[in-house]
Amino acid sequence: MIWLGYTVPAVVSVVAVVALELARLRTGLFRSGAYWITMAIVFGFQTVVDGRLTKLSAPIVSYDPHQLSGLRIPFDIPVEDFLFGFSLITATLLLWEHARRTEESR
Repeated sequence: MIWLGYTVPAVVSVVAVVALELARLRTGLFRSGAYWITMAIVFGFQTVVDGRLTKLSAPIVSYDPHQLSGLRIPFDIPVEDFLFGFSLITATLLLWEHARRTEESR
């Protein structure tokens, strides 16, 4: 079925990470300027690298178009790549911050 292979898991991963922060961890990471600067840096480098890898004119990595939403933002990058990138980086930072706070409270 269309979009189930990559789009749905990408969206679900974002919802799950945001829900984890808001409902359980509550680290305050989303209110941190340093977090948003970090994400801008990550997405900047991701755009350069992913743009080269997935550009439609000469792809190094190609995806089954039936598994994507079809939405591509700068340099033909599938939007799903940014969603997964957000989820992976944010989940890592959330767990790191949660562990730091847990250790400090001991």
